[in-house]
Amino acid sequence: MTPPIRIAMWSGPRNISTAMMRAFENRPDTAVVDEPFYAAYLAATGIDHPMRAEALAAQPQDWRVVAAALLGPVPRGRAIFYQKHMTHHMVEGFGRDWIAQCRNAFLIRAPDDVLASYAQKRGEVTLADIGAVVQGELFDRERDRLGRAPPVIEADDVLADPRGMMRALCAALEIPFSEAMLAWPSGRRATDGVWAPVWYGSVERSTGFAKPRADKRRPPLSAALQRLADQARPHYERLARFKLEPA
Repeated sequence: MTPPIRIAMWSGPRNISTAMMRAFENRPDTAVVDEPFYAAYLAATGIDHPMRAEALAAQPQDWRVVAAALLGPVPRGRAIFYQKHMTHHMVEGFGRDWIAQCRNAFLIRAPDDVLASYAQKRGEVTLADIGAVVQGELFDRERDRLGRAPPVIEADDVLADPRGMMRALCAALEIPFSEAMLAWPSGRRATDGVWAPVWYGSVERSTGFAKPRADKRRPPLSAALQRLADQARPHYERLARFKLEPA
């Protein structure tokens, strides 16, 4: 029996990560899981997030239990198991050895844009909240293990050329591309985290990857957010050097 392919997509928040999960879930050969370490992260840090109590009740709070499930039987026996991960959930003390049993990819977005969006949902933001540093650590770990750079994909590139970028990503992950990844029914999914009402409004209305905004101007960041963006930018730029080109 052919073992399943486990894909771990590592992203920061506010980075089309849920749309990417929709794209994979629309494949007939793929099961997905939404931010499986969220409750463990909340329990370990004590941080206050919207719908914290609901998230803690909905998922295991022990990272070991989560990791075992990610390496266990794939839901519905599908051939591919797509795991949507937030890099900032992998806090100190959470084991990372299990990651080597997945095909890992990294979804990036310019930190100024991430922070402009994230700050609309939470009043206080720290560098750790957007996961840029941990994303770099995970990338370095995987690059050392493979002896080459793992796949890196830029959010804006996906929006500009969904077919070309999804073809490139699938090729890098060594799975066949499927046209089903480019369009999906609108609405909520049973696989969405319980926090969906707070974070997923736009993607629930979507039927595919959104077209890039013609006018990309946005209000300037506050001085505090700009400092965070400046701190995160070197980590983003280091990964951006390896980003995929459309196929």
